Amino acid sequence: MYNLLIALGAGTLVGASIKLFGFPIWGGLIPGVLVFIGTFIILGRRIANKVQAIATAAQKELTATPMNQKERQQRIDKGIKILEEGLRYERWQFLVGAEIHAQIGMIKYMMKDLDGALGHFAKVHGRNYMARALEGALHYQKKAFDKMETCFEEAVKGGKKEAVVWAAYAWCEVQRKNRDKALKIMGRAVEANPSDEKLKAGLTALQNDRKLKMKPYEPTWWQFGLESPPMEVAGGRRVQFARR
Repeated sequence: MYNLLIALGAGTLVGASIKLFGFPIWGGLIPGVLVFIGTFIILGRRIANKVQAIATAAQKELTATPMNQKERQQRIDKGIKILEEGLRYERWQFLVGAEIHAQIGMIKYMMKDLDGALGHFAKVHGRNYMARALEGALHYQKKAFDKMETCFEEAVKGGKKEAVVWAAYAWCEVQRKNRDKALKIMGRAVEANPSDEKLKAGLTALQNDRKLKMKPYEPTWWQFGLESPPMEVAGGRRVQFARR
């Protein structure tokens, strides 16, 4: 990464310069290390500020209220294009590219562009548990169940305190008629989150052969696109969107 190389170069130059003035080589070690650390931090913040500006501009497009479906798609496309501009910094700072790919992948996934999302998810760092969870849901829809399990296992490892990730994993197994596996997943979830009442309720439901309800995890649950969100209508009634 460029920032690392520049910082290493700066630190080495300072250390070597002190040696040239007749000091022992260890005399330049501490100043060289300090220059390396300081340069790396400054350059990192500089890139972070640039990426944040790009993310803010993309967010503005993605959260704007469109007048119609065409404008909505145009804003989404523009938001993705803005995020893609940030990929020019991926060689400068660690994880920048991975995080941008995660954002683009999640947007494409929620827009039902599964193949487009998959290409970006493949470049995501494992610590981004939500991207990994959505990738798991993607593989569930494609019936690539081994890959689904791998992604969800990475997701619950990185986001063990995120209840919806555990619940989504278990939900997918319930739909596959793997109720025992779902029980084990929810058991692990409760063990990792002993004070989470939503997970406890979900585990109890499965233990009593009842449905695993995902309502407690709304609205985040709707991002997975595995169930259709209801629509509020006059009179307080709720209408379920038909899935196509």
